[in-house]
Amino acid sequence: MLNGRRILVGITGGIAAYKSAELVRLLIKSGADIRVVMTAGGLEFITPLTMQALSGNPVHTTLLDTDAEAGMGHIELAKWADLIVVAPASADFIARLSAGMASDLLTTLCLATEATVAIAPAMNQAMWKNSRTQRNIAALGQDANVCVWGPGNGAQACGDVGLGRMLEPEQLCSCIAQYFSDGPLCGKTVVITAGPTREAIDPVRYVSNHSSGKMGYALAVAAREAGASVELISGPVALPVPNGVKFTSVSSAVEMLDAADSAADQQCDIFIAAAAVADYRPEDVPRQKIKKNQEKMVVELIKNPDIVASIASRKNKPFTVGFAAETQNVVAYAEGKLQKKNLDMIVANDVSDQRIGFNSENNAVTVLWEGGSETFSLQSKSLLAGNIVELIVSNMGCMHEK
Repeated sequence: MLNGRRILVGITGGIAAYKSAELVRLLIKSGADIRVVMTAGGLEFITPLTMQALSGNPVHTTLLDTDAEAGMGHIELAKWADLIVVAPASADFIARLSAGMASDLLTTLCLATEATVAIAPAMNQAMWKNSRTQRNIAALGQDANVCVWGPGNGAQACGDVGLGRMLEPEQLCSCIAQYFSDGPLCGKTVVITAGPTREAIDPVRYVSNHSSGKMGYALAVAAREAGASVELISGPVALPVPNGVKFTSVSSAVEMLDAADSAADQQCDIFIAAAAVADYRPEDVPRQKIKKNQEKMVVELIKNPDIVASIASRKNKPFTVGFAAETQNVVAYAEGKLQKKNLDMIVANDVSDQRIGFNSENNAVTVLWEGGSETFSLQSKSLLAGNIVELIVSNMGCMHEK
């Protein structure tokens, strides 16, 4: 999606400038062509050498640089960009941009470009709440060529807690991917659970299963490529986090439910429950390791929450997709779960088949929904994920028509 896109990253003064290095790295990894412009304040927090090494291009810092003007001058740089992303965007930069000032290279480029300027605010929570900052943000919000991404909520470097944090690099990558996307899920938010859960027996032992998370991670990539903003909630797996998705790491079923509820409380248009959640967990977990003193040990188990059923029971539920990993009567069991759990769609697969079981690179499934089904023969999980996303899109369209 970002392959060949020309993105100019502006870095202003703020402690969040250290995140800009990761943002540039992720954008380069996604195939984008990056130029970096740093303000005098930005230079106080991170070096141009770091950004040059990551971007593979010289870093621009001053408006009247004769060497730069002899090459790609500031007007050519403004014309070059498909998108300008200022991350972090300080309160000072936002004020100057709102006033239409051209007092340094970055503000000059923002005035001279015809490309969209996206800003990722980063400042103390009191500065963000200040009425003058809010007036500046409101004014920029009226500009069709300016996007405001963030800020986020949470702990700040100064010790305060509140709105003002720059969005994480992965979140900004997702925003950028969405900006360039014209895919069928553009503007939609997709929440996906993946991987196994681990249910503690004691501080060193747990109950789990063989799920690798590969199907859920492939679905996260497919949904992102379809233009969605994706949040991936994952149990413990040995997979890299896909670029451009928001990632939440959990261990137990209860933790996964909490994360899923939190995501659903915000915007969530589609919920895909691809995780292999443990059905039961030990009722009592001792604080100390259980010693091997007896020939037998009895562990009392209690039922875990049903995450997908919980999300599907919400008053304003998202389009909810479940998974049924079965070893017999696969389609029949899946049909039962579809009705019982109030799902919009379910993906059924036979995990007893070693070609498509846990940890396999391939899968073969039957996808069921009210009034229809489709079977996909053996194929890579990446390809299958794309096919499942297409089915979700088509079925959501049918729901809207109804």
